[in-house]
Amino acid sequence: MEIYIVNQITEADYGCEESGHTEPTALLKLKMEEKERWIEVPERILKEQGIQEGKKVCFTSEGKMLKYVRVVAAVIRHYFEGGEKIFATARGYGEYKGWWEFPGGKIESGETPKEALIREIKEELTADIKVYDLIQTLEYDYPDFHLSMDCFWAEVIGGKLELKEAEDARWLSRGELDSMKWLPADQILVEKLKNEPITL
Repeated sequence: MEIYIVNQITEADYGCEESGHTEPTALLKLKMEEKERWIEVPERILKEQGIQEGKKVCFTSEGKMLKYVRVVAAVIRHYFEGGEKIFATARGYGEYKGWWEFPGGKIESGETPKEALIREIKEELTADIKVYDLIQTLEYDYPDFHLSMDCFWAEVIGGKLELKEAEDARWLSRGELDSMKWLPADQILVEKLKNEPITL
């Protein structure tokens, strides 16, 4: 996988039969350190994937270009009488509405991953958390974008977990993880958690 920054987008001419394109295209100037690359893509793809100047794109091993999205996720644990459990939420919007995930969100400009996670949990669940070690960074290709997700252990240190965006939430033991319909990328993390002790 190669990750580039979109340095420049130029609208290409309409009806350029020589190029073989049958729809309006755009010319992208991509940069990765000292490496530079020019590609021509349909404008439709730019709109569908939300590709803009200054944003990142990546190329899969098959050569497909995808928007690059970097996010963080919290594996929040708590000790109950029956043992340690982890917190999961059901997405309340979009194509994957009702599917389960570990809470989190996008990293804003100037934030570290841990700072982003603290902010996102406060915004989405109203609680304050302490973020511990990185569990793993997941890489997953969705149809329209590539997801890079930093997953951290965390625990609530203030307030209560209250749903603002999710439609449901549950505390799950490792044995209960397989009973949920997880987002594809989160399923990778589930497989890891099933085989690792839930400790900080």
